[in-house]
Amino acid sequence: MIEIEGLSKRFKTKQALNDVTFTAEDGKVTGFLGPNGAGKSTTMRAVLGLITPDRGRALIDGRPYVTLRAPMRAVGAVLDAKSAYPSRPAIDHLKALAYTNDIPRRRVNEVLDITGLTAVAKNKAGRFSLGMSQRLSIAAALLGDPRNLILDEPINGLDPEGVKWVRELCRHFAAQGRAVLLSSHLMSEVALTADNLVIIGQGRILEITTVNAFVAEHSTKSLRVVTPEPQKLLAIFSRAPQITVTMEQRTPNDPPTGDVFRIIGADLDAAARVFAQAQLVTYEFLEEHASLEEAYMALTHDQIEYRAKEVTR
Repeated sequence: MIEIEGLSKRFKTKQALNDVTFTAEDGKVTGFLGPNGAGKSTTMRAVLGLITPDRGRALIDGRPYVTLRAPMRAVGAVLDAKSAYPSRPAIDHLKALAYTNDIPRRRVNEVLDITGLTAVAKNKAGRFSLGMSQRLSIAAALLGDPRNLILDEPINGLDPEGVKWVRELCRHFAAQGRAVLLSSHLMSEVALTADNLVIIGQGRILEITTVNAFVAEHSTKSLRVVTPEPQKLLAIFSRAPQITVTMEQRTPNDPPTGDVFRIIGADLDAAARVFAQAQLVTYEFLEEHASLEEAYMALTHDQIEYRAKEVTR
């Protein structure tokens, strides 16, 4: 279990963390989300003793990282995919970590096999692609067969197979009763992988919740309708000011004919009955829920520190 209690940290004029408190529970994957500069990496580095907070503390299984007698058995971490010395072969990098942490030599071969790096074990780390470097970093994190994992953007540079593998690794660890703290900008993967969510913005915790509860709370249900009778559809809701009807762009999955509408504020069952009574012809009629990404963007819109200019033609 990873416990973070009241962490605060200031770098000159920037308040990087402000009373950050949450727990990455055993048996759960905790998704740690936030815009760039929100404080995710700073929090993780503070947990691992790489940054000294101004206030607060972080505990791994009830103890500060710096007091752990066997840190790689307590926690494995991926903070930087390019952390290995470039001119050192991958296997030698892992051997050095194993030797200095009293980890059996056989474990090096095991993690090389787990991460799919056995065939390139003697290649220098500096020649690895970003995806292979990520695998090497994960191999190092797994060396001590740790009770906790801290992964900061572990799927950057990975191909689809590698992304799926990281997802399954996280779920496997959690299923064994271990704690996984996962930071990622790929919302679709967080939705598939995480049990709990911690949302941070500008150094403050915005919300601690579950994936399902977060999407339900921060998203609006809508109806998607494709009909060849747009005027009849608009007339049905013309006297319902609480309901919004907008025309949508057609997608490849939509029927090839008919106009596409999104209806917000209408109940699915009630709308279906009204459509039947009005004899409205529909080619598609379904209820949609916002994705994790849409819900996340709605919550963090005002927390973005580095906002790019909108691209226009």
